[in-house]
Amino acid sequence: MIRYLTGFQPTGALHIGNYFGALRPAIELQEKGEAFYFIADYHALTTIDEPKVLREYIHGVAIDSLACGLDPAKACFFRQSDVPAVTELTWILSNVTPMGLLERSHSYKDKLAHGIPPSHGLFTYPVLMAADILLYESDVVPVGKDQKQHLEITRDIAIKFNERYGDVFKLPEPSIREEVSTILGLDGQKMSKSYGNTIELFLPEKALRKKIMGIVTDSTPVEAPKDPTKSTIVSLYRLFATPELVASMENDFRTGGVGYGEFKNRLFEIIRERFSPMRERRAELEADTGYVHRVLADGASRAREVAERTMTRVRRAIGVVA
Repeated sequence: MIRYLTGFQPTGALHIGNYFGALRPAIELQEKGEAFYFIADYHALTTIDEPKVLREYIHGVAIDSLACGLDPAKACFFRQSDVPAVTELTWILSNVTPMGLLERSHSYKDKLAHGIPPSHGLFTYPVLMAADILLYESDVVPVGKDQKQHLEITRDIAIKFNERYGDVFKLPEPSIREEVSTILGLDGQKMSKSYGNTIELFLPEKALRKKIMGIVTDSTPVEAPKDPTKSTIVSLYRLFATPELVASMENDFRTGGVGYGEFKNRLFEIIRERFSPMRERRAELEADTGYVHRVLADGASRAREVAERTMTRVRRAIGVVA
């Protein structure tokens, strides 16, 4: 059976980019194979240094994921830090990872360009990601287009290890959903918590409307035709609407006579409608934190069993055990 693996970073409330880029594909894949999904709390340490905030984000990602349809009866759902073997494997893999491989990481350069302070953790982030993937013998890793390089680095590290110590790791394959490979944020850039341009999944209605109305647009007058191919509004609307509704909005753009405010309102209404049932489920989970904790504990127990089998092979291969 094919094993899928995805990690969710607890660096803030889940947003639309997270949902379409990782969460929804993960929920679909739990029906197709063996799914391992984890909350990447160690990864979050590269940007979050307040313990209380991190705890809140971890809990938030857990209930957001469950509210959106992640099913613990079908997927192994756990916290990264509940499996200590991942840090052990990270150190072992670090010793076969060339510096040049990490220096070429686009993600590292991009984060520095956006003002995130450089650190060893940020620089070696791809090695921890490789440990996440290889530890659970993952076959397929759904990734956004911007994360494809990290999976390529994982494969390179696995090849280096196998060349030195024997055939220990399988080489995972990426699964990229091209139609949602880049979700645009409020400013037209890729939607990212790092850029502060996100639309969170479970915002109160008033806050959601304010976010949508804040989408950056040009100064084209209401009566003038507009280009839908260059619109963040249309790009986001396409994620939620039927082809017929999208075609109608695109036609209104080209015809003129409809202002950006009206287009934003259509986007607001369809987003609110899509997440309404999930919002109700989230409220139920928020009132039953014991259930959420049990789900993560059960998932961690299962994940540790798989991780220990992998580490037994790794330790034997490198010579620390006979």
